[in-house]
Formats: sequence, C-alpha cells, structure tokens
Amino acid sequence: MPFALVSAPDADGPAPSVRCVGRIPLRNIWFLLVYASESARFLGSGKARLEDHLDDLPDLLGRLLAQEVERRMRRNLTRGYQHRSAALTRVRGRIDLLATSAGRLLERGEVACRFDELTLDTARNRLVRAALERLARLVTDQATARSCRSLAADLGRAGVSGLRPSRADLARSQMGRNDLADQRMLALSRLAFDLALPSEEAGANQLMRPEREEHWVRRLFEKAVGGLYTLELEPMGWRVRPGCQLDWPVTAPTEGISAILPGMRTDIILDAPDGRQLVIDTKFTSILTQGWHREESLKSGYIYQIYAYLRSQEQPEDPVYPSNSASGMLLHPAIDRHVDESVTIQGHQIRFVTVDLSAKPESIRRALLAAADVFPDGGVIS
Repeated sequence: MPFALVSAPDADGPAPSVRCVGRIPLRNIWFLLVYASESARFLGSGKARLEDHLDDLPDLLGRLLAQEVERRMRRNLTRGYQHRSAALTRVRGRIDLLATSAGRLLERGEVACRFDELTLDTARNRLVRAALERLARLVTDQATARSCRSLAADLGRAGVSGLRPSRADLARSQMGRNDLADQRMLALSRLAFDLALPSEEAGANQLMRPEREEHWVRRLFEKAVGGLYTLELEPMGWRVRPGCQLDWPVTAPTEGISAILPGMRTDIILDAPDGRQLVIDTKFTSILTQGWHREESLKSGYIYQIYAYLRSQEQPEDPVYPSNSASGMLLHPAIDRHVDESVTIQGHQIRFVTVDLSAKPESIRRALLAAADVFPDGGVIS
C-alpha cells in the first residue's frame, strides 16, 4: 500500500500477528476513527478511556448504540415531516389541480393533495436502523447481536424503512437545539459505518485506485488530531479551531486579484488559556527527504507554508496580539524514528514533530498532548 510512512516497525512496534492497514495496526486506525468522529466523548470518561476498548470496538459500539436506541425509544424517537402526494376524500394541504383534473378524481369524490406528514421514517432514524443491522453482523457477542437485530426490527415495525440514507439526505437533516437528544445516537451510528476500513485483505468491497486509501488515512489523521485536541484540551480552557481560514494582509489589490489569489487554511489552531497560540499543520508524509547536499533534509515547501501562516497574521500595531508570538508545528506520522526539533525564525518558534502510529493508542494520545506543549512548566499528562 502506498502510505507515506517510513520503514518497518522496530522492536517496540506491533508483532507480525497484529492486523494492520499498511503499517498501522488496525486498533490504531480505530483509535483515529473514534477521535475523528463525534463518538470519542461517548466511549469513555475519566479513567475509563476509549483506549481500553479498542480490541472489541464493534462490540462496544453495539452495546452503546443498543442502550442509546432503547433509551430514545422509551422517550419517543424524533419525528420529522415527509412530503407526500395522495388522492384523498378531503382536502389536506394544497390541492394539485392538474392531477385532480387529469385523473377525473372529483367524479369519485376525491381530490389530489400535496401535504407534509409527520413520520418516524426520517433520514436519521433510517441511519440508526441501518447501523443496528450492520453491527448485528459485526459483533462477536451473541447477546449484543440479538439486541441490535431486535431493535432494528422494532424500528421497522414503527415505520422506519431499512434503506440507508444518502449523505445528501443526512445533510438536509440539520441538527437543531431540540434535537440534542439524538446527537449521541447519531454519532455512534455514523461510526458503525466508518468501521469499513481499507486493508490488504480480500473483502466484499473493492477500492479501484490504491491512492484513495492513502488519501483516506491522510484525512483521517488530520481529523483525528483535531478531534483529540478538542476532546482533551477544551475542558482545560483551551480553544481549538480546526480548519481555520486565514486572510492575507493585502493592500492596494488590483481589480482581478481576489479571483485568483489562493486562500490559506490551517489544519488546527490552538489557543492556550495563558495566551499562547499554536498553529498546527498535519502532513501524512515522511518528515524528511533527500537534500541537495545532504542525505536528509526537511521539506522546504512545508517550512514556507507554516512560515506564511505565522508571519501573515502578525499585527505590529498591537504588541500583545497572540499571533505576533504564535508558534508553528509540522506534525507528521512515523514508524521507526522520532523527530522533535525546533527553530525560531523572526520571533516564531517552528517545531518539526513526529508521532509513532505503530505505538499503543495511549502512547499516541500522550505524544500528541506533549507535542502541543500542554504543560510548558513541567506538568504531568494523565
């Protein structure tokens, strides 16, 4: 597989019997998946961290989703409006004059109507039913499998169809303030479908282009880092801004420059409670490459990129503006080596850090928190 990770795991890496996606253990892919989704907050709290459940993640998801669906069904599932057209003996909604006339419905005492009907057969509930049916096939615990199948059947008898909704259907179903009770159930349902991981083993589905797997894991790594920092740091008073759009400090622009000037989008910006700011750019490539006059060199294009992020946001007229002293970090995965180097350029510290994705999930979590310099005065990462 074409993952841009350096060579084989060392003695501390995974054993040959461990199932891997590329060179990344499967349980670590699940670890990234959970943090990349909205489900991490539901899979553990306090000392019971999700890292303790990764070996049986499908069973854990099945149990949690079954419990959540049971709870929601006791309190009534959220209903939604569905657009319908039907010939009725009384007027409901709007009259469809053309259909009424073409079908000569008035002669039978009917009228064609278009109306919205309150129903349980919404995109969200269809996703939940499809997730229950999928987990019933994935889990190893028979009691959990029976519970998932039973709840899926209960949803079917309540009028929820078994057709999995498309992404467009789910996008049209926006979460409102009255729908917060569904948030946990939907997050767990989405994660159930994310368990379809690309691997080198034969399976029911095929990926026609291998490079799509590289793109998939690269995006997963970026989202997982943002999700981990959001979950771990926001309760400590940090502000986490994933996918932040930055503006160029332009002056005297010509008429057509706005149409062709590229924008800037950082992967993550961390604002610490003490006023520190860290701009992070994740890269799913090797941190080093062959240089012109040396065996190994940092990639100049990445340095130019993080430098532009930092310098373009300075506000010289405001000496205490956080961006004036912001730090930058290029965060890469690695397998057989550890890099943590830094340099200060025109007042901005830039770090070059790797995280070992073949390590244990708890080690990955601690490494990412250490990379963010969560406790600059020597505190302990629990």
